[in-house]
Parts: sequence; structure tokens; C-alpha cells
Amino acid sequence: MTDPTDPCLLFVGGAGNATLAVDVVETAMRQARARGLRIHVTNQEATLAATPTVGALADAVSVVDFERPGESAAWAREQAAAGAKFDIVFGVREMAQEAVAEVADALGRPGNPPHAVHRVRTKDEARAALAAAGFLQPAFRVCEDPAAAVEFLAGSTGPWVVKPRDAMGSEGVTRIDSRAELDDALAFLPGEGAFIVEEFIEGPEYSAEGVFIDGVPHVLAITSKELLPPPNFFETEYVIPALLPEAARLDIEKQVVAAFAELELCYGQFHAELWLTERGVVLGEFHVRNAGGWIHRMLAHVIPGLEWFGLVFDDVLGRPIDKEALRPVRGSAIRFPTPPPGRLVAIEGWEEVLAHPALLHAELAVAPGDIIEPHRSVENRVALIAVGADTPAEAQKLVRALDASVRFITEPVTHPPTAP
Repeated sequence: MTDPTDPCLLFVGGAGNATLAVDVVETAMRQARARGLRIHVTNQEATLAATPTVGALADAVSVVDFERPGESAAWAREQAAAGAKFDIVFGVREMAQEAVAEVADALGRPGNPPHAVHRVRTKDEARAALAAAGFLQPAFRVCEDPAAAVEFLAGSTGPWVVKPRDAMGSEGVTRIDSRAELDDALAFLPGEGAFIVEEFIEGPEYSAEGVFIDGVPHVLAITSKELLPPPNFFETEYVIPALLPEAARLDIEKQVVAAFAELELCYGQFHAELWLTERGVVLGEFHVRNAGGWIHRMLAHVIPGLEWFGLVFDDVLGRPIDKEALRPVRGSAIRFPTPPPGRLVAIEGWEEVLAHPALLHAELAVAPGDIIEPHRSVENRVALIAVGADTPAEAQKLVRALDASVRFITEPVTHPPTAP
């Protein structure tokens, strides 16, 4: 174990109960250990119990509910009053970012201003702030009820996107082309309360992955995305670095860096979504966390030696960071297979994927007998294949070939007749 006098990392929110979430957190914890940090993890009780490998890597674990406003900050103040010293406050979960900021503020440690994190967690507030500063944004409206949505549609030109005000992973997001499709889109929203209707942006979608160094955003790479056709927004492929002209890449980086400054964000990792359009770069949602979709492993391949989480810890500890070394020199790509919905009968070709020497990670979430649902959000992902290569074009070609080589055999799901 570490020495009790070593600097301590307070890991707010720990890991979610999913393979990807646990891998992200364990990767971050190993990079913290490599820097001589002690680690204290907080999380909700049920999730701590469901993620025992995370707790096993920590020096201490405490039950604290990051989703209850103020609870994490109050707990941290009590710990500090009792003599605990937390040198770094950090978290990777989207829903924990406000708690991370509040704890850092309460302890006087480096972090993002709580009001700034709340603003980007509330999508419409971030959109309004960026639009007021002159950044291109989709026209939108926060709707409290269907009548407000109908009014927005009547006063604008479609298509449109209906989405939750506060969610992630394309959950509850639907493109609609007419008023007739609105009711189904509203039914797809998770939970109740206000939602957003905004204009649909025509153009390829990208994201910028990076880290703040000395309070300034540093873009590590641009990710290109491929999605299934509407109405939903199921992402099927990422390529890093994106196959972009140099001028377009530089324009994206310039816009993202300026937007983060406008939003008063300055700490940790970041993931910013955007589109390239005929009008220029149109900014989407901004996040002060690492990207999902196993991008943390892809980045580690394209930038050899990169420790994305470790950069945050080095920045707080005042250790030198060679920014010139933080450039992509190889390529990586990932595919999320989309087999036809139905009852899965068999899978062919998966063992060959697992044996491929360029494989970075592969995961199969279904087995024969399972029902494959329509692909509408990250919750419906059934598998993934991530590869590394010398160039992004080579990686994309390889991962598409591997995806095509796997055969998911399904059959229609038949339901017993309803009793009279």
C-alpha cells in the first residue's frame, strides 16, 4: 500500500456498473498509483458493491451519493475537519461532474467552477451561452410540454431533434421530420419534465478529446463518427484521428479551445461534440470528462505512451508535461456491430476477431437465446471491435472488414397469442 503521507486522490463517483466504466476507472487508478498517489473512492452503496475490483484498488472507500446535491461537498468538509487531506479531486462519470466541482471548491483544490459545470450539464444553458458569444449553435427551445414543442416546430424549418435536457449516450434522442412524428419522439424521452427541441444539423459529426494543462484546453485528437440513419442516433464507428484536411482540424481545435474558455472550464479532461457544415464548425455538447466508447484505449494507441488520466494528476502536482509529445502518430478505429433485431440463434466468426493481432479490445454482450433490440442508443450495443494500425485509414479499413466477417444469425421473435 502507499505511504499515508503520500498525496491523495479523491475519486468522486467511482465507477458505474458496466465493463467500460470499470475499465476507465481502473485505468485512471493505475495511472494514479504510478504517480505515488493514495486513492479514496466515493460512490453510491449499491454501485460500490457491484464494482468490487475498483474498491480493491483503493486505499479507502466511502459511501457518498454524488447525485444528492451538496452531499459530496458536505462529506468532504467533514473529512477535512477531521484531518483528512485530499490533494486531487477527480471523477469520470458524467452525472458526478457537478459533485466533483463542488468538492474541489469546498476543499480549495483545483477544479472547474461549480456554476460552469452546471451550465454544461444543462444543455440549453450551455447552448445559450455559446450562441450569445457568437459560436454557431443549433436553434433550440426548452419545452415544458408538447404544446411548446408544437409551437417551436411551427415557427421553424425541419428536420428537428427531440432530446432530454440532461442525459448522455444518445439516450432518448430522436430526429423528426414532421409534426406527425413528435408524439413517438416524446414517448422515447427518458423520465418526465422539460426537454429540448432543436434544429437538426446537416453535416458529418466529430468530437474533440483533450485535457486541460495549466488551465488551458489542449486537444489530443479529433474523432470522426459514423451513425445509423435517423430517426435515432446510434453511433456505429469512431476513427482517431479523424480523416480531415489540416485546415479543418485546426479550425475545429480553435473553436473548441475558444468555447471552453467562454464556458469558464479549465480543469480535467474534456470531450466536445460538433459538426462540420457549409456554415463552418457548429458546436454541440461539451463535457468535462473523458469520452466514452473505449476512446480512452484508442487514444493510448494513437499517441504512444499517453496516460490521459495521468496528465490531469501531473497538472495538479505541478509536474512537467511535454505537450509536443501529445500528438497522434498512429491510427485506431472501433465498430459497434448492428445485427438484425430478433432472437439470436448463433454467432459466427467471433473467435477469429479475438485472435487478430491488431485488436485493441473486443466485447460481446449477447449470447444465443438473447433478444436483440432495435439499435436506438448505447444501451442497445451488442458488441464492439477496436483495432490499432499505423494510420487511421488502415485502422478504419481493418475494423470494417472484421465487423463484416462476424455473422449474427437471428430469427423473428414470435409472441404467444393473447388469451381471449
